[in-house]
Amino acid sequence: MSQQRPPLPSTAAGPATVAVFASPESWIESDALTQCHQVAALDGMTHVAAMPDLHPGKGAPIGAAMASTVLYPFLVGSDIGCGIAVFPMKLKRAVPEKLAARFPDLDRALDPEQDADDPAWAVVEGDIPAGHVEGLGTVGRGNHFVELARIGTVFDPGHASRLGLAAGDLVLVVHSGSRGLGERILREHTAVHGAGPAPDPGAYLAMHDDAVRWGSLNRRLLAARVAHALGAEPAEPFLDQCHNLVEVRDGVYLHRKGAAPGDGRDVLIAGTRGTPSYLVAAHAGPDANHSVAHGAGRKMSRADALRRGRAKHTVEELRRTPVGSLVVCGDRQLLFEEAPTAYKRIEQVIADLVGHGLATPVATTVPLVTYKTPDLGSAPQRDQRRRRGRR
Repeated sequence: MSQQRPPLPSTAAGPATVAVFASPESWIESDALTQCHQVAALDGMTHVAAMPDLHPGKGAPIGAAMASTVLYPFLVGSDIGCGIAVFPMKLKRAVPEKLAARFPDLDRALDPEQDADDPAWAVVEGDIPAGHVEGLGTVGRGNHFVELARIGTVFDPGHASRLGLAAGDLVLVVHSGSRGLGERILREHTAVHGAGPAPDPGAYLAMHDDAVRWGSLNRRLLAARVAHALGAEPAEPFLDQCHNLVEVRDGVYLHRKGAAPGDGRDVLIAGTRGTPSYLVAAHAGPDANHSVAHGAGRKMSRADALRRGRAKHTVEELRRTPVGSLVVCGDRQLLFEEAPTAYKRIEQVIADLVGHGLATPVATTVPLVTYKTPDLGSAPQRDQRRRRGRR
């Protein structure tokens, strides 16, 4: 067992401290570190923990957990409730080419009235949070995805067995957020208060909690839609962790933006569509703000990934990944923006978490089919009737 490393040294900014949980071998963009120190200088901030997937965001770093006595909605961002859920999937055969053609159009929202007979509704119990029916059952854009994967390497058979997993098993990974609901909540705040704190934290948290519940419900709806389309029975997720949220912990507001709860929970840390993801047992303490990384983290901007990708790859090359999986994506620009080369090495991110004593690997998931947007050339006709849902 390797000796646990301390976080990279970092100066304090005002009363708040900044700790970067990455190794010298990891590439951390200077703009992201600058954003961490800008956040640390905010009134009430006590500690900023930067994960090894750290990269710059719009006004605040992505891949950071930030503790403060003041609640700042902009530190959570517009996609409140974004997270990753993993569901067991039972299929007789898993032939990627055949399954890719059977994925439903997850840009087309489920309408409670027009789609009332859709079997996916069976996973909904009670009311829709905040009564927000727009975009239900849609995955969204950006780095969101739905992925059929196979359990690859198992590092801890005992832990995997407790989750009902073994090498070769199929799982469905769903990464999505609150769609337009979280965006509306942040927009209403910033229209009056900009990047300032929430004047009524209780009121913000009530709306925030609705968005978190909505995101979790939507991941279940997405999984149920795909399960039915592939001929499987929907199942409950064995993990569902949100990585864009704020929680009250130890008397302070703990904001997570692209950082997963790491206090004794199981977390799937997403790789790319062309690399494995890692299921880990997280055990992060207060130095890391009880958080772990949520994914590989971007190393290129979308503009750079588009420019470089077009110079090196064709669209068809990007539809089949280095691990042999298929990508369902009718948006050619998004194919380049989300290319595996646009992200950091997931193996280095995991090594940093292990080296700092924040997580222990349990198993990998290896992609078979990654869904980004509908490929209308192969999608079933019944899913081409209308395309709804918001970016």
